[in-house]
Amino acid sequence: MTSLGAAYKKYKWLWFMCALAGVVVGLASYTVYVSRAWSYLSDEPAACVNCHIMGPYYQSWSKSSHAVWSTCNDCHLPQENIISKYAFKAMDGLYHSAVFTVGSEPQVIRPRAGSSGVILQNCLRCHTPLVTEFAKMNVDYKQVLAGEAKACWDCHTQVPHTSISNLASVSGAGSIPFPDSPVPEWLGNLLKNQGDKP
Repeated sequence: MTSLGAAYKKYKWLWFMCALAGVVVGLASYTVYVSRAWSYLSDEPAACVNCHIMGPYYQSWSKSSHAVWSTCNDCHLPQENIISKYAFKAMDGLYHSAVFTVGSEPQVIRPRAGSSGVILQNCLRCHTPLVTEFAKMNVDYKQVLAGEAKACWDCHTQVPHTSISNLASVSGAGSIPFPDSPVPEWLGNLLKNQGDKP
């Protein structure tokens, strides 16, 4: 028996573990590449449209008054500190990834309770003078859930995403900065040709 064959036989489990680790690292790297995971570390709103389903929400935000003053993260993430911001972003992102991966996203996306609470706190944070001095309002999302108060968007229905933002409401999709497909051109052509065969 050759020395290589003997080494393989003696360390068979090690070879298997190395191969398995290579597959896991390869799949993880490809997932990071396809999902453009690095883009989510920024505050750039275009990162949100890595998922096509976010197109209508990006479009309605970009045409609103909020586009001048705020990004998606300013409203949709906690602003207390960087740890809570990125922890919330990671949890929400993993949830969205799971929903989109299995194809169970709804036609109209609305925030879950945790996200609604964060959004309400950010409305109050940015509009503090208006809310505290003029409206004399002191609301948290628990009061909204209990029916003791209204959330900002109960009255301000068109801010910033409008009440009709959903997959069917996109007009002028050319204004949405969808990223290029991560599928290599040769593979896209191969798949297209396979689909054209009778």
